[in-house]
Amino acid sequence: MTQHTNFSTRLDDLQKRVATAKSAVQTAATESEAQLKERIDRAQSNLDQSAQNARQETSQAAGSARAKWAQVRADAADKMSDVKANMDKRTRHMDAKVAADDADWAEADAAEALDFADWAVDNAQLVILDSIHARAYADKLAKAADNS
Repeated sequence: MTQHTNFSTRLDDLQKRVATAKSAVQTAATESEAQLKERIDRAQSNLDQSAQNARQETSQAAGSARAKWAQVRADAADKMSDVKANMDKRTRHMDAKVAADDADWAEADAAEALDFADWAVDNAQLVILDSIHARAYADKLAKAADNS
């Protein structure tokens, strides 16, 4: 399997994950509070695990491109709020105005996360295109060296 094929497969997987996330969000809008809390717990756990994996990759691959991207993931995870803690704090609010303000902040966080995801897709496309160019150039030089 060529790296190009691997990129296509990974983009297909990413597309499936986006479809799954969209479906989960649509379903969550109709769920009970208990179901929603359970869904949030699972999503928070998955994100926490991903952040931990990124931190391990950063330390294991120090100085490499992989470490740089792992650090970006770890930094982004560190900046993300702990949704479960926010949810627990939210349930202690008794004031409708405070709850509405909290909802506004949560919606703004969601919008920012989508903006980051959009940036990440654009960045991935650029870096994948660069890698395809780099491989084609290396192959061209290898072919020229074999012919000389």
